[in-house]
Amino acid sequence: MRISSKGRYGLAASIVLAQNYASGAYLTVVNLSERLGISKIYLEQVFSLLKKAEIVHSVKGAQGGYRLARPPQDISVKEVLTALEQSLFEKTEKSVETKAPEIENAMQDAVFSEIDKVVLQTLSGISLYSLMSKAEEYHENDGYMFYI
Repeated sequence: MRISSKGRYGLAASIVLAQNYASGAYLTVVNLSERLGISKIYLEQVFSLLKKAEIVHSVKGAQGGYRLARPPQDISVKEVLTALEQSLFEKTEKSVETKAPEIENAMQDAVFSEIDKVVLQTLSGISLYSLMSKAEEYHENDGYMFYI
């Protein structure tokens, strides 16, 4: 599975929005760009897609910006990536259908379809809240230095 930079950056920005959800604050693209080290122009494209998918709300003006449309525990990684990736869940192309349809069908049913199911199930089971919590764990552990 290959996730584009658009998907990776959008997921990272969504985690930052999840971290700020409880405050009710709207974050600007400039703020997110600086915090994550991502191009402002690129993030604007990402947020256009997230807004279209109703994952984020936006407000224009001096106090404007973006925030999650729903609580972080109600938004899955699958939702975010589906909004941003065109080919994430494309069906695997057929390889030997003409000469060996029985092998093709076996591969499609036993391998590729099963992989797709597991990936979808996994991504559906991971919420932005769980990613936010994991990021906070890593942040807390950054301050410790262990010597042996």
